Amino acid sequence: MAERGTDPDRITAWRPEVKGVTEVFHAHFTHHAYPMHVHDTWTLLIVDEGAVRYDLERHEHGTPLGTVSLLPPGVPHNGSAATPEGFRKRVLYLEASDDGPLAPSLIGAAADSPDLVDPLLRRRIGQLHTALGRPGDELEAAARLALVGERLRERLRPALGDVLRPAPDGRVADSLRQLLDARVVDGVGLEEAAGVLGVHPAHLVRSFSAAYGIAPHQYLMARRVDRARRLLLAGRPAGEVAADVGFYDQSHLTRHFKRVVGVPPGRYARAPRP
Repeated sequence: MAERGTDPDRITAWRPEVKGVTEVFHAHFTHHAYPMHVHDTWTLLIVDEGAVRYDLERHEHGTPLGTVSLLPPGVPHNGSAATPEGFRKRVLYLEASDDGPLAPSLIGAAADSPDLVDPLLRRRIGQLHTALGRPGDELEAAARLALVGERLRERLRPALGDVLRPAPDGRVADSLRQLLDARVVDGVGLEEAAGVLGVHPAHLVRSFSAAYGIAPHQYLMARRVDRARRLLLAGRPAGEVAADVGFYDQSHLTRHFKRVVGVPPGRYARAPRP
C-alpha cells in the first residue's frame, strides 16, 4: 500500500490480492480536476467528505447525500470538487469481464443511471474497503465484494432480481462448512470454493450465513482462534502460533483473537491457572 502527496492533497493506492479488484484508490483533493478520460475497468466511487461533480455521456452527475457512483468502462468522464473544501473519496476499480463482479453487458444500464442512492450498498462498500486494507482478510474481502456485486447487478437490472438471487441452500452451506473444516490452516479462496461447489460466490456466502448465522470468513477465523488458544496454553509464543494456525502474521492473529476472546493472545497466555 503506497501513500503519496502532501497536504492538502493526499492519495493512497494499492492492488489487493482479491480477484476482481484491480486497484483500491483513496484520495483527498482540494483543487485537482480530472480531465475527460476513460478506464478499462468499472469505477465504483463513494465520497466521504464534500461532493464531486462529473460529466458522463454528455450529462452532468454528482455525488451528494451518500450517493454511490458506478462509472462504466470505456465511457469518457471527468470530475471535480463541487464544494470549496474539496472532497475525500474511496474508489474501487473492478474488472470488466464476464467472470468479474460486473459483466460488460451492464455498461449501458450504468451509463444511463450511474448514481445510486442506496444506504445498504454504500455501507457494504465501506465494509469492503476496510477488509481490503487488512492483509490476511482476503476471504472476507472476496465475500463482501460478491455481495456488493450482487447488489449492483440488482440495481442495474431490477427486473432480474429474483433470477439473480436464488434462495439460500442448506446443502451448499454444509458443503462449504466441510471444505472450511478441512482447510482451516491453508484456507480457501471464495472463487475456488464456489468453483468446487458449482455455485455463484454471492449465493455461497448468503447460503452459509443463512444456515449458520455467521459469515464464512468469520467461521474460518473462529476455527483458527480455537486452535490458537490451545497452542498458547501449551506455552507456544504468539508469533509461532499465528503462522501455525493460518493467520497472516501476529497482528492478524491479535485482531481476530481479541475480537473473539475479548483479550489479546499475550494476555490470554499469561492468564493465571488454578
